[in-house]
Amino acid sequence: MTRQKALRADARRNQQQVLDAARELFIERGLDCPLEEVARRAGVGIGTLYRRFGDREALVKAVLLDALAQSLASAERALGSGEDGLEGVAAYLREMLDVRVSAVIPLALDRLDDPDLERARTASASALQRLVDAAHDDGSLPPEITFGDLGTLLVRLSRPLPVMDAKADNVLAHRHLDLALAGLRTHPTLTETGPSRSELHRLGHGDD
Repeated sequence: MTRQKALRADARRNQQQVLDAARELFIERGLDCPLEEVARRAGVGIGTLYRRFGDREALVKAVLLDALAQSLASAERALGSGEDGLEGVAAYLREMLDVRVSAVIPLALDRLDDPDLERARTASASALQRLVDAAHDDGSLPPEITFGDLGTLLVRLSRPLPVMDAKADNVLAHRHLDLALAGLRTHPTLTETGPSRSELHRLGHGDD
């Protein structure tokens, strides 16, 4: 490996460390947490953070874009896995629970009118919708269980519990996800269908 390639690899690693640290701290302490703390957790200097991202708003946008890219990639992997639909949904939910994507996105809903973020969000949601449709089509997921059900389930499970360290919280979150998935596999009889993607959007925006 040449020195130039090694430097590029180091730069990419530093950038991802900052994104990961920022995502964790935004979830723990909000979007206004000190950027010096983000740099410390990432193991880089504050100067490196500012050189890579410029300011807080740029860092928030980068964290959101990274989270949405991870969501899209996970859904696409699940779609191409060859497993039955519910197994694909389960694989997606487990991966997204580990990176807490659904905990950071709601923190910045007021920033999602950015065209780059809106495109990324639409692509991610469309991939998850295809995953849900595939599970409906092969009968592994009851038709009453929708995109809205699974998306909001992930949001609720992704939020850290108070007074609990991150490792224990993650263990419990996965336990609760497994309990939910076990319930889905029993094909329960539901009296109502959950919200569709468009209905969930309307609910989130307070539309009539």
